Amino acid sequence: MSDAKTVLSLIQENGVKYVDFRFTDPRGKWHHTAQHIVTVDEDLLNEGIMFDGSSIAGWKAINESDMLLKPDLSTAV
Repeated sequence: MSDAKTVLSLIQENGVKYVDFRFTDPRGKWHHTAQHIVTVDEDLLNEGIMFDGSSIAGWKAINESDMLLKPDLSTAV
């Protein structure tokens, strides 16, 4: 999977209800955010989603906490 259209097809073919975006912090701890399928479109997959980086220990200070989580579409399963 390397493009948004392929990932969206996979989502539709398998009746996916939520998409879980997973990542690790600088200390190696797993984190994730789940998005309901109605919010997942080609723009989200290509541009990413905003999240608050200050809520992750050791990542960002409150004044630089607006972060963009951009998915690696080649890892979609």
